[in-house]
Amino acid sequence: MEDIAGFLGSHPPFDALGPDDLARVAAVTELEFSPAGKTIFSQGAGPVEFVWVVRTGSVEIIHNGRILDLLGPGEMFGHASMISGLPTGFEARAAEDTECWRIPAEVMRPLLVRADVLRFVARSIVTDQEVPAAAAVSPADPVQRHVATLIRMAPLLCRADKSVREAAQQMTAEGASAVLVRSGDELGIVTDRDLRSKVVAGDVSPDAPVSAIMTAPAYTVTGERLGGDVLLDMLERDIHHVPVLSASGAVLGVVDDGDLMAAEARKPLLLRRAIELAASPASLATVAAGLSPMIVALHDARVAAEHVAAIRSVVLDAFTGRLVELAVTDAGDPPARFTWFALGSQARREMVPSSDVDSALAWQDQGAGPDTGDYLARLAGVVDEGLRACGMRPDAHGASASNPQFRRSVASWRAAVEHVCENPSRDQGLILVSLVTDGRPVWATRPGPPVAEVLWEARGRPDLRRLLAMFALSFRPPTGFLRDFVVEHSGERRGQLDIKHGGLIPIVDLARWAGMAAGVSSASTVERLQAAEAAGTLDSTQARTLIEAFGFIFSLRLDHQVEQVRRGEAPDDFIDPKTLNPLTRSYLREAFRAVASVQSGLSNELSLGARWG
Repeated sequence: MEDIAGFLGSHPPFDALGPDDLARVAAVTELEFSPAGKTIFSQGAGPVEFVWVVRTGSVEIIHNGRILDLLGPGEMFGHASMISGLPTGFEARAAEDTECWRIPAEVMRPLLVRADVLRFVARSIVTDQEVPAAAAVSPADPVQRHVATLIRMAPLLCRADKSVREAAQQMTAEGASAVLVRSGDELGIVTDRDLRSKVVAGDVSPDAPVSAIMTAPAYTVTGERLGGDVLLDMLERDIHHVPVLSASGAVLGVVDDGDLMAAEARKPLLLRRAIELAASPASLATVAAGLSPMIVALHDARVAAEHVAAIRSVVLDAFTGRLVELAVTDAGDPPARFTWFALGSQARREMVPSSDVDSALAWQDQGAGPDTGDYLARLAGVVDEGLRACGMRPDAHGASASNPQFRRSVASWRAAVEHVCENPSRDQGLILVSLVTDGRPVWATRPGPPVAEVLWEARGRPDLRRLLAMFALSFRPPTGFLRDFVVEHSGERRGQLDIKHGGLIPIVDLARWAGMAAGVSSASTVERLQAAEAAGTLDSTQARTLIEAFGFIFSLRLDHQVEQVRRGEAPDDFIDPKTLNPLTRSYLREAFRAVASVQSGLSNELSLGARWG
């Protein structure tokens, strides 16, 4: 019972109960196991006599065959039908092997004192309003479509002075899970999740103005954005609904995470919620066990390799940010404003299962005391230790915030970049300037001007761009030797091809230089190449060649590593060319040759002084 009470007491609405009430609930609570795919209760079934709280696994909430939500540990369902005495308005189905705490109605009813609120929410859920026919999921992959084409209904708008009750009634009548709120020139949003967390489990009255629970300004996107990119925005911002605007700023509608990805590939959103709820590094390590299965599930769902890698990167951002938050909570207020940066593949959102975690830390000189360095050294060590416990390796070459070279004040970072530009060395130089060229803030203290903005001033330096150009031409892909591949000639990797160093790094380096010359940084390799093509830094043929080669090699790399994860092996970048079919070997060989050709052409131009700026 102590375990039950402890679990329930850490989640709303049970967190508002006293020890005695929690003990009474725990005494009659039972554990119910549902294998993946089992229906816990059907839509339209008689009033339920229990409420369920997810303990492990996840539960799909389904209305007329369409998945509306995916509930994770700590989330409650069934309460609406129980309180109202009405039939269930949706189906609850186990999305995976799932355990739920099942609590009898006779214990719950007296505890949920806001019965009027729950009755109102129940009726909004069990409405007979049909989901519009346009809600049917398109057979086309939504992540590859413009979000404007994914909008299922006209935007639902209300005034900021409307009551929460009126806004919810409007949502119910229209079969919508979100309503947009106009408040002057600002656009806010209220979702069904806001109703649950702020009204049902919170203390906001249904008669309060809807502005009391709205998020404003709402994060918006334009209609030409791709669904996959918008899904990443949702994951990074931990949101589930995004208003879509036309080029002129008119509201076209709202898309939700269900519009953007099939349920089997929505596990990242569930994992993201679990990270946010984790109260300790040990809890995060438990959550991290779901990361590799998530990658395999996304791959099996035929999600594009670049989107799988980007999702992994954003989820790792969430792990890192939560570890920093927990470390700051334990250590006390930091003595100076600081920012934690992701570097390398994490910063570019190109992480695969084998990727190390590259990081850096910078703090503002103003206001920093003599104890600042020691405080942040201890904090970086704690975060590094937490990442290791989560199965995420800090960079083997020392590109980690726990390394003093990557943990500096802003003034020290400026001096380091200055030194590297004057004394270029590939190994140390590329790593150090990666903070300026790749670095993406993951966590920052507030208030005050972001540390990142001060560091980004170095991006305009011509000598930095020349240094990047030199790096971009110093690592050539293999184009000869054994069956047209350069392979390892001895040791345990004998006869194997290093697809990362042989194929991807030359393109990544070229894109870093070309993107910086085009004024773009902290972006993915493909985004940098597209920007370089638009700016004329690379001609269209060069840019297209590099984009296609990168996509092919990156997909091959992810395929290789997913199969290793599936077999329980440590993922790596070594592929035996003999295991590839002849067509794949041919494509890979041509990709290497194409990249080498682009490098040779640029090398000739740069040697004549062209394209340095």
